[in-house]
Amino acid sequence: MFLYTPRVFTLGVFYFYGMNLVLFDDASSEQLRPFTITKPSAYLRTGILTNQERWKLLLNPSTMGFLPYRNYLHPVFGKSENADLFVNGRWLPTAKDLIALSTLKNGQCLVSSQQELLACSVHPFSDMENLDKMECLDAHVLRKPWEIFSNAGFWIQQDFNLLTNGRTSRPLSPSNRVIGDSAMVFLEEGAKAECAIFNTMNGPIYLGKNSEVMEGAMIRGPFSLGEKSQVKMGAKIYEDCIIGPFSKVGGEVGNSVIMGYSNKGHDGYLGNSVLGEWCNLGADTNTSNLKNNYAPVKLWDFASQRFENTGLQFCGLMMGDHSKSGINTMFNTGTVVGVGSNIFGDGFPRNFIPSFSWGGSSGFIRHQFAKFLETAKIVYQRRGLEFDENLIQLYQQIFAEETSTDQHA
Repeated sequence: MFLYTPRVFTLGVFYFYGMNLVLFDDASSEQLRPFTITKPSAYLRTGILTNQERWKLLLNPSTMGFLPYRNYLHPVFGKSENADLFVNGRWLPTAKDLIALSTLKNGQCLVSSQQELLACSVHPFSDMENLDKMECLDAHVLRKPWEIFSNAGFWIQQDFNLLTNGRTSRPLSPSNRVIGDSAMVFLEEGAKAECAIFNTMNGPIYLGKNSEVMEGAMIRGPFSLGEKSQVKMGAKIYEDCIIGPFSKVGGEVGNSVIMGYSNKGHDGYLGNSVLGEWCNLGADTNTSNLKNNYAPVKLWDFASQRFENTGLQFCGLMMGDHSKSGINTMFNTGTVVGVGSNIFGDGFPRNFIPSFSWGGSSGFIRHQFAKFLETAKIVYQRRGLEFDENLIQLYQQIFAEETSTDQHA
């Protein structure tokens, strides 16, 4: 019943026909806050693709559903509890992982080397003790928010191979200069670039559908630019950067991920950082990604409610959805910002800024939900989208939960 026989196509990936797939979140998805405050972990952009997009391409299921960990997410993202296959949304698959997945039978589950449940044919929150466990030793499992940027180069390369194998790029204008292999620059339909410098010596460069690289931009791969996104004039983009769809990026950026629908459109430095969706960094916003004493960076951990040692020497800003900064804002090394916050003013604000905060280095007050909602509706309208009643109710619940303990003193 559950044993699938995969077919191999020219893309070198497996297709599991007729399958109903559910991507579930477990308790460890809480370790990925602030980004999983507003969405399931499978919606996080870890390469050119989000993980749910990656699973869809690799498995080609008949249906795909979600089983978020937080109940308040169910009305927007669904609560799918019946499926042929349940897969952990934090499991980032490569094509070779599907070999292990294809041998999974009824009565078995697939686990990581750390005994995390990766996949099974029964409800993931049911009794697993009677199931035989198969280990997938080299599974890539997203466990901490900083892994989103620290593994960006690897996943750009993986997704580049998946998306471009057997396909031909749109032509690159001769006004551009390519350092390295020009075959490693891939343009989707409608993508355009003029008078830019592309360096593919360390990895590929992917320009999504209807994206644009403006004149004077300098880009080093691995790099990906999402659909209808822009790299502004004179931008300096270092390797291992992911820009999601409908975003703008300018200034200097290195080893950072912008999930989508967010803007860093002006001068200023963003390094070793992750921005959620619907964020905006004001002109000359700068992030520090290295401590003056070169010590490992600590980040606020939502689950333990304390700062955790990342073991990283370079780590900048983790900013949740719908948060924004004013002009000339400065973020210290290892700053975490929750959802729906507005940061402005001179000086360095503290390293952890709770959701729905309003202020800066001189202190914070709670952001009024009505003002947050007014702004959210406007930014959605600018993209031709509606901040509908389901989203309003979702963020009302998020606001109530995130502000239940006043952390704005």
